[in-house]
Amino acid sequence: MQTKLKQAGLVAIGVLAGVLISLNFSANANKEANNPLPVEELRSFADVFNAIKAGYVEPVEDKRLINNAISGMLSNLDPHSAYLDADAFKDLQVGTQGEFGGLGIEVGMEDGFVKVVSPIEDTPAFRAGIKAGDLIIKLDDTSVKGLTLNDAVKRMRGKPKTTITLTVSRKGETRPLIFTLTREVIKVQSVKSKLIEPGYGYVRVTQFQEGTTQYLVKHLNDLFKQGPMKGLVLDLRNDPGGLLHGAIGVSAAFLPPKSLVVSTDGRTEDAKRKYFAISEDYLRGTREDYLKNLPAAVKTVPMVVLVNGGSASASEIVAGALQDHKRAVVLGTQSFGKGSVQTILPLNNNTAIKLTTARYFTPSGHSIQAKGIEPDIKVEDTANGELGLRIREADLERHLDNPEGGGAPAKPKPEPQSKNDKTDKKDATKAKGEDEEAKTPFEIGGKNDYQLSQAMNLLKGLQIIQAK
Repeated sequence: MQTKLKQAGLVAIGVLAGVLISLNFSANANKEANNPLPVEELRSFADVFNAIKAGYVEPVEDKRLINNAISGMLSNLDPHSAYLDADAFKDLQVGTQGEFGGLGIEVGMEDGFVKVVSPIEDTPAFRAGIKAGDLIIKLDDTSVKGLTLNDAVKRMRGKPKTTITLTVSRKGETRPLIFTLTREVIKVQSVKSKLIEPGYGYVRVTQFQEGTTQYLVKHLNDLFKQGPMKGLVLDLRNDPGGLLHGAIGVSAAFLPPKSLVVSTDGRTEDAKRKYFAISEDYLRGTREDYLKNLPAAVKTVPMVVLVNGGSASASEIVAGALQDHKRAVVLGTQSFGKGSVQTILPLNNNTAIKLTTARYFTPSGHSIQAKGIEPDIKVEDTANGELGLRIREADLERHLDNPEGGGAPAKPKPEPQSKNDKTDKKDATKAKGEDEEAKTPFEIGGKNDYQLSQAMNLLKGLQIIQAK
């Protein structure tokens, strides 16, 4: 028996060492990565492996143990590195094409639970009232505590027309909220547009996918065909990001040719790059440069970019590029602050790892990691302030530090309670009114969109009305 366990331990060391060597080779890391493998630590791993094989209450497959070990290695690095099993890897590839089966929630992990970063518009989660900042504590009858993020996402995704019950903890609510959602084929329409009024166009990018820049070109052409443009609003609110080349393409649509869009810096040579508004950096393959079909006025029309706490990653790249080049005024609230680059490294068994390999920097050389894009003009979500709790990169455990130091601004301390009963009642009535407003479904780009109305005031040269 002992001999077999020792053999199993040696196999485990061999497999893990093989994975480490493979990853070092794939990442082409610097000399530090070429140091000898940590034999003593690998022996400890083998001891744990042996103990589980010998004494765990139920038999466990070797494959499961190895996969869990790899998953643990990655998930403890930062909030965005992860092991992708065959299903998760396939889901990632499908998701970048803009279609998958599920609920429509962009999520992250916090304290062992799943936190909602942003619900995707026109999806079951969005329509049911799931909000950014919600903490998912149960999926059907299964507690989320102890599940990896990939496991939780896998449970939420599934065949269309099947149901799942989410138990949600929400700040301000005394009891958990129960949502029973029916899965759908989630088709994310990454670009939407409309003419707000003659001469003023509105374009919203909800996510950066393979075809986002091409869709943007189509929508901009449709808008400019309706007459001369006096102003344009680019809405990146609640845009969780996506593909880097999509962000470069969207930025290039509005910037002069060859403008610096973003730079990245990491430990490997591949991670040290600069990306410009040139076709080589936003096209994949040898396709025709679709940005050549844009009217020239797109690069000069007065422009406002809208951001909020749900604007992350690729959307922050676009906002930062247009802000640094003085091409647009950024209006809204501080963005999410995800300033890191993840590289997908496929393994040889239809799995992959998503590994944080670099930080990105705006054209002026600033990192927004754990800070976010600071708007030129701060305007809250509504006339009464923010719509609700917003989690940002700096709130996530094990988030990368900003290389420039500092971090997200300190959260305001709650004001002390008044001792005046009449004032208390007045404040309670006000809070109740604001709470009712928060429960009213909010439509980005709709008639009651406060930030959009202030963007329009700015384009028209009118006074911007700040929140109360």
